[in-house]
Amino acid sequence: MRVMTLLGLAVMALSCGASTMNPENSIVLKMNQISPQTMKRLSQRTIFFGHQSVGKNIIDGLASLGRDFPHAVLNIRHFTGHIDDGAVLHAPIGRNMDPESKIQGFVQYMQKGIGGKVDIAFFKFCYVDITSQTDVDKLFHQYQEAMDGLANAYPDTLFLHTTVPVTIVQTGPRVWVKRIIGRPLGGYADNIQRNRYNTLLRQHFQAKAPIFDLALVESIRPDGKVNSFNHKGNSFHALVPEYASDGRHLNETGARLAAAEMIAVLSKVSSDK
Repeated sequence: MRVMTLLGLAVMALSCGASTMNPENSIVLKMNQISPQTMKRLSQRTIFFGHQSVGKNIIDGLASLGRDFPHAVLNIRHFTGHIDDGAVLHAPIGRNMDPESKIQGFVQYMQKGIGGKVDIAFFKFCYVDITSQTDVDKLFHQYQEAMDGLANAYPDTLFLHTTVPVTIVQTGPRVWVKRIIGRPLGGYADNIQRNRYNTLLRQHFQAKAPIFDLALVESIRPDGKVNSFNHKGNSFHALVPEYASDGRHLNETGARLAAAEMIAVLSKVSSDK
């Protein structure tokens, strides 16, 4: 019944225009663009995904989509050391607020038996890994060097890249007041650094490797417009409040949107591989 309801909403969205779309409409449209044959190829791939809490939100989103879209059921397994063929293997990686530990953790997973044995591998940083104090250029250089090294060492594994998730920012009258008195705006400084990192990642990898643009998905409002803020003449993406459970993590809607985009990216590279 839920699938039929969602399909009905999608038809209404198409007839009324993008301005009336809600998140579930876009999920239905995206999932219906992926054919059963393409999903079958994806389900035969062995994938490793390293993450922490926001990644767990996305894993929950994958399971939720599988319940609503029978052709999109994936074999999701918590990785404990055994490689299940045709499965999305996921595991916690590194320590939050220590992004270097996540790079090292992912490299170690690859070196201890995953590299070359899975079809696709990737990991994501968390929003807490990049703050206003982060040396973004140094961190990206470390990430780039590690991932380029893994791609050379394990040519049979396709390495995917993920943008860093963003968080909500302060809105409303308080923003105007803070601007006048010169006080920092909530969420601005940290998200600016996350946007800077994501720009570096897109610029470096866009032409050479697939990207799961999580930050972009998190910042697209139901009407299709980008949720952003301006600072010193530049625009930066921020998490849509309606997709957040606490201003940082994803609620069910946000998790399903992110999971639908992940499936879209994975299905494309699975067809190309």
